[in-house]
Amino acid sequence: MKKFELMALPYADDALEPVISKETIGFHHGKHLLAYVNNLNGLLENSPLAGLSLEEIVVKGQGGILNNAGQILNHELYFGQFAAPKADNKPTGKIADAIERDFGSFEAFKEEFQKKGATLFGSGWVWLSADKDGKLVITQETNAANPVQRGLKPLLTFDVWEHAYYLDYQNRRPDHLAALWQIVNWEEIERRL
Repeated sequence: MKKFELMALPYADDALEPVISKETIGFHHGKHLLAYVNNLNGLLENSPLAGLSLEEIVVKGQGGILNNAGQILNHELYFGQFAAPKADNKPTGKIADAIERDFGSFEAFKEEFQKKGATLFGSGWVWLSADKDGKLVITQETNAANPVQRGLKPLLTFDVWEHAYYLDYQNRRPDHLAALWQIVNWEEIERRL
């Protein structure tokens, strides 16, 4: 059986400060994500889904297998999309053009994305994805859901589970969402597109 492993971060655990603290990275990546990896590996023993890719498990799985696989996929995309903070961090190239085409402007996109993240009840994720025709859409996904379940291609996500921001922002989810723009690695988002 193929075992899933904890992803290595593409940056030092303090590289995202002050937007995301080293302490939050330690808990979020080193404890929460690791628990999902260990749980999924245990659940896949003797499962007909063992050996499938993470995306296939998210599309076909149910219950605990889906929850843990979804959280691994979501977190790998989340942690993989960041880089050291930059002032006035904006997309360029094809992703910038697509955002302007489908939302009118980067500012309009940011406003809608943050609003969807701030208003998602409970725990979950806000996503920018591309549909089969390449049109960009923003979705709210609860718990461990991922846009691949809707036939979409996930590009960018902000985690709105409290463990993603509570040490740094307490209950100020909108402040957390607004700060994340400083660390989005737009080259990675364009590569996903």
